[in-house]
Amino acid sequence: MTTCRIGLSTSSVYPESTAHAFAWAASLGYDTVEVMVGIDALSQQTSAVQQLIDHHQVPVSAIHAPCLLFTQRVWGLEPWGKLERSAEMAKAVGAEVVVVHPPFRWQREYARDFVDGIAALEESSGIAFAVENMYPWRASTRRRLEMYVPGWDPSEEPYANTAIDLSHAAIANADPIAMADRMGDRLRHIHLTDGSGSPRDEHLVPGRGAMDAAGFLQHLVASGFTGEVVLEINTRRCTTRDEREADLRESLEFAREHLAVSAPAES
Repeated sequence: MTTCRIGLSTSSVYPESTAHAFAWAASLGYDTVEVMVGIDALSQQTSAVQQLIDHHQVPVSAIHAPCLLFTQRVWGLEPWGKLERSAEMAKAVGAEVVVVHPPFRWQREYARDFVDGIAALEESSGIAFAVENMYPWRASTRRRLEMYVPGWDPSEEPYANTAIDLSHAAIANADPIAMADRMGDRLRHIHLTDGSGSPRDEHLVPGRGAMDAAGFLQHLVASGFTGEVVLEINTRRCTTRDEREADLRESLEFAREHLAVSAPAES
């Protein structure tokens, strides 16, 4: 049995807000929340996040830095400044991890110093920067574009802390267990989801794709993983509150079952 906590990414309830994500996490029994800093103004404000923690009594396990294509202008355009602000927010709300993507190829100066810069930020902030696996972009069935520098697979770089996302692994046709083994004790954070292997970043409910998410979780338990497991699924197609609740509940139950983590006893 593992003692790692099971969290809910605020992105899992999009287009609902960060505040809704905390409410869902509290009502369904998630242990933690991962805050995706994005276009929702609340996600950008440390004081607002702290108020949500206090109100719902659900801690924040990680801050996801605003490094997606559609969050390029959140907290300004300077990428190192975004990471510094992410670390400040993490420290203020009691999170130990910032999740970050490797730079895009066109971010040349940022990419040139990324590996050393991440190490320096960890040293100065005391926060772990878990670099997440991404994937080659597919221009066609035969052509793959390498869009991340120094690369989409963080297991191949000397980062002290790394993260695995199963949907991203599906796009890359990468074996997440082999990737986890290469990372060893550098693996700090999991985005639990699923994918079919299509070029789209599907973020399916775990168990609905082709990544053997159950086997992956069981491998984590066997290897002694003690980091954070966060559900990062796509519920945008849910047309009713009941549909979204069903997906979020199924995801949590899947994680508990395959991590052998029991639901908290009712008082």
